[in-house]
Amino acid sequence: MKTYIFPGQGSQYVGMGKKLFAEFPTYTEQASDLLGYSISELCLADPNKQLNHTQFTQPALYTVSALAFLQQQKQQGIADYLAGHSLGEYTALFAAGAISFETGLKLVQKRGELMSNAASGAMAAVLNITESELKSVLLDNNLESIDIANLNAPEQIVISGLADDITQSQPGIEQLGGRFIKLNTSGAFHSRYMAPAQAEFADFIQTIEFAPLHTPVIANVTAKPYQAANISRLLIDQITQPVQWTKSIEFLLSQGDMCFLELGPKKVLTKLVQTIEQNFAKTPILSTVTNSQVNHLVATPQQQVTRWNNTYPIGTEVMVKGQTTPCKTRSQATLQFGHRPTIYLHDYSGYFHLNDVSPAVIKAHIAATA
Repeated sequence: MKTYIFPGQGSQYVGMGKKLFAEFPTYTEQASDLLGYSISELCLADPNKQLNHTQFTQPALYTVSALAFLQQQKQQGIADYLAGHSLGEYTALFAAGAISFETGLKLVQKRGELMSNAASGAMAAVLNITESELKSVLLDNNLESIDIANLNAPEQIVISGLADDITQSQPGIEQLGGRFIKLNTSGAFHSRYMAPAQAEFADFIQTIEFAPLHTPVIANVTAKPYQAANISRLLIDQITQPVQWTKSIEFLLSQGDMCFLELGPKKVLTKLVQTIEQNFAKTPILSTVTNSQVNHLVATPQQQVTRWNNTYPIGTEVMVKGQTTPCKTRSQATLQFGHRPTIYLHDYSGYFHLNDVSPAVIKAHIAATA
């Protein structure tokens, strides 16, 4: 399987998109007409030093990433899944057919303007400590005013808040062994401090109609696929909520053998994905189950389905958690809704999660050795 991923703010650089603007002149002209300035001049020359200003960065990155998708689509077709980091989620929704190129550009232009006008704040990257450790050090230093903005990788987290508070967090983070890197941003993005921008964006997005998605898009807020009915709500929520990038990639990895291709400037997300994949592969597959049950294999949903089908035939007697009478399976295990490993049980005429059933012969062995 294949997932296209699209970068967010921070991946921009002067010179990006040169070949794409030449390949897609109609889209390039359309973007320039809508924005009121030359998108190619901004990206290729940046004569007024505006590319790193949020209200210009976001339309520029969206345009270049969208053109990169169109180029990739011509060459290799569509993907099985799509995902974008923060701003990149708009490109993913364009790629999935939920919005047109022009509609996506209008959305990110408005989003960039509102975020750039929001109250000043600061952000910092925190490396080499876990989310729980970071939360503890913030609590211990009375810095509950700081929000977690991005969960980029298991030990790469971005915090967001008032400038003084972000500065005050540095000693505690470094004392714990973490690395603190102040980011060059003008606002406290993905935090409670974006609430005014969020409110205005909520009014603006009400004018937008979204089409059904032809390819699943993973939402930053939930780390699960969008549904057609919740696109507006999740895009609104995303402005103040953390980017759940680690969980999003873990969800995609759990679908089976997954290949990721980053479409857009630089390869920032590619490196994050590699880190998440390495950590995901190291996750122990055994954990102890309570209530005198056997050690149960804990794997990704797709791995659970595959292992069950390779081990137990249809008609296997199983015990359902909390029941004392065995019943038989009526089907092979299957992955429902893209994430739920289930199996159909004849006696109950319904699907059960694989975590709630165990082969009756193993249950009997446990009872005999208890």
